[in-house]
Formats: sequence, structure tokens, C-alpha cells
Amino acid sequence: MTTTFTLLHPGAMGAKVGGQATRTGARVLYVPTGRSPASLQRAREAGLEPAESLESALAVSDFVLSVCPPHAAEDVAHEVLAHPFRGVYVEANAISPDRTRRIAAACAELGVLMLDGSIVGGPPGPGSAPRLYLSGDGEQVARVAGVFEDTWVVAHPLDASVGAASALKMAYASYQKSARVLAAVSHALAAHHGVAAELAREAGSLTSNILAETDQLPSVAARAWRWAPELEEIAATLDTAGLPPELAQGAASVLRRWDGDKDRFDLPLEEVLDHLRTEG
Repeated sequence: MTTTFTLLHPGAMGAKVGGQATRTGARVLYVPTGRSPASLQRAREAGLEPAESLESALAVSDFVLSVCPPHAAEDVAHEVLAHPFRGVYVEANAISPDRTRRIAAACAELGVLMLDGSIVGGPPGPGSAPRLYLSGDGEQVARVAGVFEDTWVVAHPLDASVGAASALKMAYASYQKSARVLAAVSHALAAHHGVAAELAREAGSLTSNILAETDQLPSVAARAWRWAPELEEIAATLDTAGLPPELAQGAASVLRRWDGDKDRFDLPLEEVLDHLRTEG
């Protein structure tokens, strides 16, 4: 039996994820009403099937796959719940675990099962295979994962409840996206002072994969008493240059949470991370 999805919506990520589902025989519907010409073009290129309305799409769908801007996630969910859909709602947006659980509760009130999903990586295609993490009901997670078997969307079922997949996305993106923003600020500061080429040369010599180097975190905590004042100097330099100092100020504030760990280079990683949860 063919598995049918309603995709909300065929954006740059959603259309290509939906297109991968069609490769395994799934039917993927979308609602063209109100979509931009670019979205309609993406949907056509991905092999998605237009539906006359959201109501008609939901009436024949086993799953809803929500891939939309984070701020719209709850509105999209409630739009679906306003119809007599009783399938499985896959919430695959970059939203907090708390928001995910609110949507799950709203679904449960109306007899709709919700799965928590998060997409890590860029849109699928040659050389790009994003990971789709899924948590919640194990049987339904397996069904969704099966749809993406042998595609450029690599499904990773988590043996965890709703909220886990969203938490993973928040943890990963907190580093990945902040690092990109920080790079922009760094280059802007260098350009302001006429040392852009020198910064680029130093950047080219970096070889570390910081997010993977958890063994270095005890050393960071042990040296936080020296790093915090340096970050405050950086914040002042940015402010003088008319650039946003908030990231540097925030980093200094985080480092202050390790004030009690001065020179404790042998501190276990678990304690290092735990000390971030409370100040003082």
C-alpha cells in the first residue's frame, strides 16, 4: 500500500526532503494555494503532487510532514488540527523541545499522534545527505524512517520520547549557527582595523573540529578566569568599532560560571558541563 504524505511546505528544504520520499514510492502532496512561484517550481522539480486544498490532501494522507520556518510551526500545526485529520503528524522544524511538546499535546487532544523530528544538514542532493532524527512512538518512527531508506535523507530513529529530536537540533544548531555569526563579526572587526587579510591567513591555519573536541573542555573551564576578561576586552573593541558586542559579552558571562574551576585541568567532563547550569 502506498504511503501518502502531506508536505507543509515545499520550501528549499521541504521540497527536496519530500522529493526523496517519492523515490521509495511514497506519494507526497502539497497545497499550491498561496505558495510563491519559487515554491511551486521546487515542488514540480521534486515530483510532488498538487492538491486542491489542505482538506483534500489531509483526507487521503497517512502522515503530515511539517517543514516550515520555526516561527510558523505552531500555526501550521493548528491549521492541520482544524481539519478531521487523524493520521501521524511529523513535526520536523527547528523548534525548542518545549514548543514541540506543546504541539504534541494539542495533537493528542484531538487524537492525532505526533512524532518529533529534526533535520541536521543541508537540503538533500548529490554530496549532501541530511540526517532526519525522529523520536516518539517507535512503530510510527520506524514507518517514517522506512520511507527514506536508501535515499539522500538518512533517517536516525531515537529510542526516546517527543522532545529528544528537537533537543538534538537545538544543541547542534546552537554551535553551528552561532559559529557562523561569530565568524562574520570577527571578519567585520578585522576589516574595520585593516587586518582582514591577516585574519583570513590565520583562519586558514585552523584545523580543529571544536564541537567534537570535548576532551578540551576541562582545559577551557580551568582557564576561564583568564579568558573571561579577554572576552570583555573583545566586547569593548567591538563596541568601539560599532559592531555588536553581545556574543563576546555572552561568552564572558558563560566563562564566569567556571570561576570556581580555576586551574582544575583534571576536572571530569561531566562536572565541567554541570557547572554551566548554575552560576557561582
